[in-house]
Amino acid sequence: MYTSDDRGILFSKSLERHLFDGQRKSDFTNITSLRGVYLTNKLDMDGRIRSVISFNRGGSWRLLNKPENCNLHIHGEHSRINRIVPMLALSEPTAVGLVIAHGTVGDSLSSSQHPDVFVSSDGGYNWRGTLRGPHHYSILDSGGLIVAVEAHPEGQVKTIFSTDEGRCWKLYNFTEQPFFFADLASEPGTNAMTVSVWGFRPEEDGQPMWVAVTIDFQSLITRENDNDYEEWLAHSTEGGDSERNGCVLGLKETYRRLKKQSVCQNGRSFEVKKQQSPCLCTRGDFSDYGYYRHVNTSECVRQPNAANKTLEVCLNGEEDELLTAYRKVPSDRCEGGFKPQLTEQTVRTCGTKPSPSPPAKSTSSVTHFDTPREKLVLILVCAGATLIVLIAIVSAVIAVRRVVYRHR
Repeated sequence: MYTSDDRGILFSKSLERHLFDGQRKSDFTNITSLRGVYLTNKLDMDGRIRSVISFNRGGSWRLLNKPENCNLHIHGEHSRINRIVPMLALSEPTAVGLVIAHGTVGDSLSSSQHPDVFVSSDGGYNWRGTLRGPHHYSILDSGGLIVAVEAHPEGQVKTIFSTDEGRCWKLYNFTEQPFFFADLASEPGTNAMTVSVWGFRPEEDGQPMWVAVTIDFQSLITRENDNDYEEWLAHSTEGGDSERNGCVLGLKETYRRLKKQSVCQNGRSFEVKKQQSPCLCTRGDFSDYGYYRHVNTSECVRQPNAANKTLEVCLNGEEDELLTAYRKVPSDRCEGGFKPQLTEQTVRTCGTKPSPSPPAKSTSSVTHFDTPREKLVLILVCAGATLIVLIAIVSAVIAVRRVVYRHR
């Protein structure tokens, strides 16, 4: 996996052995509930699949933490295609810090081990198991409500919901006549408090009858109180492992969100509110073209295939300057602090050589060319013109001979 500079022109290696099945599918997931968080799986040399997460848009990667000194591994698109799990990791921009995913605990991702549902409330730093077995799940009320249905191919619908991000679950019987589950979706979007569940019910003649039910949780959760909210500093939570006290990509971000123990609704008019303040720059805010970081380390390592290579960047037909030392990570907004020593290397674009001064005017009709490429172009043009003339002469001769033969 590679990440680009802020212009999208130069790319540096971000993660080695990124899991990819060759069918345009990968396990890469953008965690939209917190800025700069990516989640994916990598294939080790020994064939084991392990989950890694980045909190600075691919600048560095680490294994996922789980209590009791274990590692959590998340099922991705590869597992969904093979029908190991029914859903991928779920996050929403309005549900700050909330992530729901299927995973297994151990040394690596296991297809034989039964997947369970895990929830993170801090954007992926810490995870907790919340439901046994695979489920379908949906985020409602901007994260204030989670609805889940157990994924049983032959089982009937039993809907459960949680108002504290998966710490406690309650069973909700929404229909007197049970039916077999097919899918669920929140409408309209994650701000709503309604979810549609649909499936089928077998009839006496053996033909299935499709059933759709809409559940409105607004009648169950009616409380709205400003005292149910708290100020939460992202990337720096209780028990978290952030080394910079919330500074990620050069910013501290404080959000206003519901307390976990509050049974309160955000409502459809809820808007995410946050306060941002810049941080002092550190070495971690900078990266270097041609370098990357191994998993669980912050040290930059030179890419073997980038060493001693001449860099040519064709940008609008002009020369470009490349910073060969540390450069600030794209989207990083830190200020002051660490200042790397920058060395500029002039990169000749499009393979041309600059002229120190404009060429002198000449009355000669002979055109001078400075590069072998321009000479090659001239030769090809001349050869093409000669070929066209020869074709025209041969065609004319053939036409004349036909006319003569016709008269004879």
